Amino acid sequence: MPKTREPAPYAPVARVLPLLGISHLDRVFEYTIDTEQDALAQPGVLVRIRFAGRLINGLLLERSTSAQHTGKLQWLDRIISPEVVYPERTRALVESLAQRYGGITSDIIRAAIPSRHAKAEESDTHTPWEDLGEVTEPDLSYWSSYQHGESFVDAVLGGTIARAAWQMTPGEAWADALSALAVKVVLGGKGALIIVPDQRDLDTLEEALKKLIGPKQITVLNAALGNQARYRRFLSILHGQARLVIGTRSAAFAPLVNPGLMVIKDDGDDNLVDPRAPYIHAREVLTTRSTLEKCSLILAGVSRSTETQLLVESGWVHDLVASRDTIRTRMPRIRATADSDIALERDRFAATGRLPALAFSVIRDTLARGESVLVQVPRTGYVPTLACKNCKTSARCRHCNGPLGIPEVRSNGQQPPAHILPGPHNQRRGNNEQLWHAAVPTCHWCGRKDNHFTCSSCGHHAVRAVVLGQARTAEEFGRAFPKTRIVTSGGNRVLDTIPAGASLVIATPGAEPKISQGSYGAAVLLDSWALLGRQDLRAAEDTFAKWTAAASLVCSHLKGGEVVVVADAALSVVQHFIRWDVVGRAAQELAERRDVRFPPAVNMAAVDGPSKALDQFIDIVELPEHAEILGPVDLPPGVKLPGEYDEATFGPPQRLLIRTPLGPRAQLGKALRAAHQGRLARKDALPLRIQIDPIRIG
Repeated sequence: MPKTREPAPYAPVARVLPLLGISHLDRVFEYTIDTEQDALAQPGVLVRIRFAGRLINGLLLERSTSAQHTGKLQWLDRIISPEVVYPERTRALVESLAQRYGGITSDIIRAAIPSRHAKAEESDTHTPWEDLGEVTEPDLSYWSSYQHGESFVDAVLGGTIARAAWQMTPGEAWADALSALAVKVVLGGKGALIIVPDQRDLDTLEEALKKLIGPKQITVLNAALGNQARYRRFLSILHGQARLVIGTRSAAFAPLVNPGLMVIKDDGDDNLVDPRAPYIHAREVLTTRSTLEKCSLILAGVSRSTETQLLVESGWVHDLVASRDTIRTRMPRIRATADSDIALERDRFAATGRLPALAFSVIRDTLARGESVLVQVPRTGYVPTLACKNCKTSARCRHCNGPLGIPEVRSNGQQPPAHILPGPHNQRRGNNEQLWHAAVPTCHWCGRKDNHFTCSSCGHHAVRAVVLGQARTAEEFGRAFPKTRIVTSGGNRVLDTIPAGASLVIATPGAEPKISQGSYGAAVLLDSWALLGRQDLRAAEDTFAKWTAAASLVCSHLKGGEVVVVADAALSVVQHFIRWDVVGRAAQELAERRDVRFPPAVNMAAVDGPSKALDQFIDIVELPEHAEILGPVDLPPGVKLPGEYDEATFGPPQRLLIRTPLGPRAQLGKALRAAHQGRLARKDALPLRIQIDPIRIG
């Protein structure tokens, strides 16, 4: 006979959240705890429950003496693990973010709690942090260069909640500065968490920390970890053994015990946004935690996002900037030159490239001193798309309106057709295959060739490359500077460091290698008009961030460092860059967003779906007061809907923008979540994507 189960003597009702990832089932269900489960059934443990006839995982949220459900409760199947993986502080964070983003709670829990690994629970995660290695007394003098820097450090170490937007100076040893402060916080008995956007920054930070503490005292969380390693490190943080945590996006949820400081670097970076629903930004995780867990916060960066500027202007975060004299001392000399300038005609190498005379002169002089020059280009590859040579209007196909470009043709050892361009820009591949580039503009959509291009705006017949890729740029510079070492970094081949010496480094934004034990002597920023001319709300902000990131790798003007940006000097963004006025640039960008009522000056949601689904969604959603619906419009280029559907029946994929004034952050999220649950309850299976304050809105 089956064993008789008796209810636990105290609080036998378990309120459990099933981890289903289904919007209309994202709520608490009740089960009965038996006597054998009583000791282990603590709030926050992972449990197994029977739901709709099958066994699934859930989280035990709380215990109660009485049930709200009037019917008979099912028994809790079992306790998966006695580890309290969902403590109250994590629950408060997850529920706050679920309301903010209108998301499913279990989707956020998936990002916050790694998958359980039974073997990891056998590891020693209780050894005191101090016993894991030796500590070198950190040097906090880095912060003295900034106005109110010393008082900010004193506030953090003294336990006062201090929040700052740290505006790094050019060439700042940011990893050393953050490492020193974080180690000092940990030595005081509190926890420190530092989030960076990518693995390169994570490696730099880890190396800086190893100068002060032992490797075992640094807990690294990143996407490269396996399930066992990730869960073991998660438990060490949960038990208080790991006090100093560094990582990429998902590490923002690390359940630190008694946190004293949290830091996020370059919060405008796309890598800090979770690509899965509900598309949470790591900055929002840390700002929410700073409020809930009452700890200090640093928003750090060479550039500054408009979201950070909004926090500064609201008074929630304070400026931490250097004086103008300090900035002038550390920055390189920055000059602008239009790309219409003529290269040095008397030099046959300059004439072969697309370099203005000023840029060519700076490169030549820097190489002559035996120093490296960084050349930043917007993208990898060769010649992606074309534009009118006269007015720069994008070259479009006359049949389908698709973009015209120069396609690649593989010859497989045969002679290329007559319309193929010969010459050094074509590359030899393996197996006797050679990659050629067609001379005839060809549509990227329908494949038709356009032998007689005519601009739709000015009637001109000649075309030019919109952006010459990294490979083509390297070829041009190879001809202009034939005796110079050419190094490329970008795409699938990103270099972290290169040795010092005379070399030309062609790199895409974010892939710029550092000079080992040194800095670049100069930098040239090419094709700036292509970056600034993108159809993107953040085009100017992103371009400015790319420029400052590259320029910060160049030595000070006192050591001869120069930066040439190929752009119109009359542009406001260029003037801010020349003066290195990062705060002024962010303030102007935010003011312009306020004028047109775009994020972050307002709350905005992007709802993507088939046109019929959007019509139904508008009918059932109950938006907050003063909400405004924009659209629907076509999806931005390159954006696709999740899932498949019959487009002929339900209409083309489109986007709605819903705009509300700044106010309680959860209002818009709650409204959109309720509407989404309503449509699912009506068995509406059409794909729909909801993003609150997306970093890209088109």
